[in-house]
Amino acid sequence: MHIVVCIKQVPDSAQIRVHPVTNTIMRQGVPTIINPYDLFALEEAFKVRDCHGGTITVLTMGPPMAEQAMRKALTYGADRAILLTDRHFAGSDTLATSFAIAQAIAKIGDSFGAPDIVFTGKQTIDGDTAQVGPGIAKRLNLQQLTYITKIASIDRHAREITVERRSEGGTQMLKSKFPCLITMLEGVNSIRRGSLDDALRAARSPILKWSAADAGIEELASCGLRGSPTVVKRVFAPTARAQKAMQIDTTDKAVGDVADEVVASIFTNQPALEGELSSNGSA
Repeated sequence: MHIVVCIKQVPDSAQIRVHPVTNTIMRQGVPTIINPYDLFALEEAFKVRDCHGGTITVLTMGPPMAEQAMRKALTYGADRAILLTDRHFAGSDTLATSFAIAQAIAKIGDSFGAPDIVFTGKQTIDGDTAQVGPGIAKRLNLQQLTYITKIASIDRHAREITVERRSEGGTQMLKSKFPCLITMLEGVNSIRRGSLDDALRAARSPILKWSAADAGIEELASCGLRGSPTVVKRVFAPTARAQKAMQIDTTDKAVGDVADEVVASIFTNQPALEGELSSNGSA
């Protein structure tokens, strides 16, 4: 089997700061990490390879410094790493990003064999859109399996996969044909510790760096800022609320009494709410 895992190098969200004048994210001096959601996808790919064999190609799009994330993925045990980097990709939104990555995956198929499964994380911690994975699937005409919690079975001969998907109403069991794209939910596994051999191989293995031309991308107008209809107007930190949270003493009180006190407190602080609920009830 050939598995492609899409990852992204992102700023450590615990240390992100917002510029007080420009209202943009200050990335200088902020350490970068592999998007945590992508690690669940990477580990699931390893588990599939453990059971069914094959190779894992890790793909990312980003600046040259994203090579750090590629080497980290090789340390975990990936077989091949490709960094899609070009000034034409600067400023890409999710539409332009999915276009470039889809083109790169098609090129990977031509160069190393068509992938059976493409894994992505549910979303990234810097964008939180959850749009790139489904966008890739749409562009490559792949079966799309989102919010997956478990791969129940794989039938290589029938080229079928059965997965568990978390939904608002519970859990769904889905069966799909290959090739497919899977977005993994968080908390479904834990990334393994790479072996010493993997660490040594990662240190000396070359990272394939593809430009737009190398990836076979001819429609440069669909990349970067030119291909991005989404514009971020402003990034800002929410203003801290001056009002402190109200605490209700529950010592030696019955549950019903506490509930009545909570409701009374809500109506006291939001008097219009009581009138709205009463009018809706009357209607």
